[in-house]
Amino acid sequence: MGTRGDDFDDFVRGSATRLLRTAVLLTGDRGAGEDLLQETYERIYVHWPRIRDGAPEAYARKTLTNLSANRWRTRLRRPLEVALADDHHRLEPDGSERYALRHELLTALRALPPRQRAVIVLRYYDDLSEAQTAELLGCSVGTVKSQTSRGLDRLRMLTEPAILGGLR
Repeated sequence: MGTRGDDFDDFVRGSATRLLRTAVLLTGDRGAGEDLLQETYERIYVHWPRIRDGAPEAYARKTLTNLSANRWRTRLRRPLEVALADDHHRLEPDGSERYALRHELLTALRALPPRQRAVIVLRYYDDLSEAQTAELLGCSVGTVKSQTSRGLDRLRMLTEPAILGGLR
């Protein structure tokens, strides 16, 4: 068995892409997603000897989700911050239809309230069950179902019908 650093480095290399995508989708912003993932890795590193032989990626996903939820709660208690420019992260379509559809979906996803966005990301991007999603978010399965329904309805209103045709 390698040292703590070697094992942890291997874990980060193997999970970074997947967890970063989830973090970006949870936060709606690449920079905030990177910060969230960095904080997640910092927390995991402290407990690495205890979790490395279990399911470290599941632990990381739970930590990521909890930290994201903590950020929502903190934002709800603080006054709203206003960005200098609302469109400074706007993605410019490159001409391909796939990119344009992805852009439209991500824009609509960012427009969802944080809990609805988290439920949609965990259920359809990370392919978690309703029960797993409820456990990660610390809520009931009924809440997951209602937030999923509301989130999908809102996404349908914000996007072209062809994008979400298969999501139910």
